[in-house]
Amino acid sequence: MNPIGNKISLDGAGPPQLSYWHVWADDKGVTHQTRSVFSGFKEQSVGGRAAPEWIATLLRAKANIVFFVQPVGWIGDWHPNPKPQWIVTLSGQWFVETMDGTRVVMGPGEVSFGGDQTTKPDAQGRFGHRSGTVGDELLSLMAFQLEGDEWLGLKPGAFE
Repeated sequence: MNPIGNKISLDGAGPPQLSYWHVWADDKGVTHQTRSVFSGFKEQSVGGRAAPEWIATLLRAKANIVFFVQPVGWIGDWHPNPKPQWIVTLSGQWFVETMDGTRVVMGPGEVSFGGDQTTKPDAQGRFGHRSGTVGDELLSLMAFQLEGDEWLGLKPGAFE
């Protein structure tokens, strides 16, 4: 699958929607990636004399913020995300390949939710996902790792 870019839709007729890739495991432990959206944007000001803008509060949770820098050619062989986490690509490109064969390439500004902690090994020994850098530049990512069991096993649509 080719990169499709950061997708923010705003047609002027209503609130925007922001799309992201949701990595998840089905009831058999097989991982997938689904293009999902979150909405819930409301036009409001952040305060003071700031003009109104579209704001959506996705969730409130305890989280760790983690930065990753991966060298050119880095590969993370089959593994689950260490915790349910929102991942934002800061620079460079990377791929995520799930057990169902879906391979997505993401670049700067693109967002992914890593929720494959309930994965199970298949007959080939694959579990979770594979990921790695694409191209000839370092990859930098920022992840918001969510604390708490309530985030485990979330399926696409959980954040709409």
